[in-house]
Amino acid sequence: MTNITNKNDLKIATVAGGCFWCIEGAFSQVKGIYSAVSGYMGGHTENPTYEAVCKGDTGYAEVVQLSFDESEITYQEIMEIFFTLHNPTQLNRQGHDMGTQYRSAIFYHDDIQQQIAEKNIQELNADKVFEQEVVTQVCAAEYFYSGEEYHQDYFKNNPQNQYCQAVVSPKLAKFRQTFVKKLK
Repeated sequence: MTNITNKNDLKIATVAGGCFWCIEGAFSQVKGIYSAVSGYMGGHTENPTYEAVCKGDTGYAEVVQLSFDESEITYQEIMEIFFTLHNPTQLNRQGHDMGTQYRSAIFYHDDIQQQIAEKNIQELNADKVFEQEVVTQVCAAEYFYSGEEYHQDYFKNNPQNQYCQAVVSPKLAKFRQTFVKKLK
């Protein structure tokens, strides 16, 4: 692992792909990812809470904000992982989790991230990787609200939780098989 002496050298990426526990659980295992923080972005109220976001009327998506070292993992590689962690063809849902808070979205932090995200979606659709069109939103990053402390490292801290056993664990097992060379 590269020794980062200055946190300013790290880049930020923010993605939403359904429940943030799955996305955070996967990215926290990837080389070059220095933090994966569950939280909220894209809404219209200040200081959202999990309970408010779950009601579906705040406009927020459950997101994971990543701090990463570009010398270890590129934004393109982050996109490749992101599109395997969820079904980007489902509008405002992932599996049984339904509502705009579970939408698929990429919140870009600069023009290059926007271009890479849009190009990925165009290629996925052109190559017909999925049976349906990708509906992932690509929007400018807004203010990031960190989720409540109990949401951070949720899968790691609650592996026996029923949702974790039924949903998160199988996704992470598939992820680890697919990206074994990218794991810490």
